Amino acid sequence: MSAISIPQPRRVLADLVSRSALAEIALIVGGAALMGALAQISIHVNFTPVPITGQTLGVMLAGTALGWRRAFAAMGLYVGAGLLGLPWFADHASGYVGANFGYLIGFIVAGAALGWVASRGADRNVGWAFVAMAVGDAIVFLIGVTWLKYDLHVSVATAISFGLTPFVWGELIKAGVAGVALPSSWRLVDRTTKQ
Repeated sequence: MSAISIPQPRRVLADLVSRSALAEIALIVGGAALMGALAQISIHVNFTPVPITGQTLGVMLAGTALGWRRAFAAMGLYVGAGLLGLPWFADHASGYVGANFGYLIGFIVAGAALGWVASRGADRNVGWAFVAMAVGDAIVFLIGVTWLKYDLHVSVATAISFGLTPFVWGELIKAGVAGVALPSSWRLVDRTTKQ
């Protein structure tokens, strides 16, 4: 009988920062703030209720850089603070955002998942990093489109055409950007620590 071997946890980029409580809080708040800032990059198209935003790029970068616990906390802080009234969802929205709420839940789940795979080394190689980012993105869209379907009371095909199809090429580009950024960051860290 053969067993599947799961790699042991490795450091993520955020582990290079001092391990003080203040540093941990700053990393989590910084991840949430990055999401809030990237949410303001928002483009509305007339055939879907879902805007094009920079948020999924934020999930990819924060999730892999922070590790699963910090990413879960950062995405949770982003969503929780927005629900409580901080206007940092897309277009300065806050509170319950209707059909788009599923994407917010997807950010929390995907951030944690990306942090977990990064702690297994998936953020060190461009190929694996791209695959990890695409899978994280798929998690966001699976939850987001499912919520969209039920919130709008539309068919699966309509939900996909509203909540996934218009975004595929942009998401592949974001996954490519994040898939290059993280391994490049590690190469820079390795270069500076060897000097």
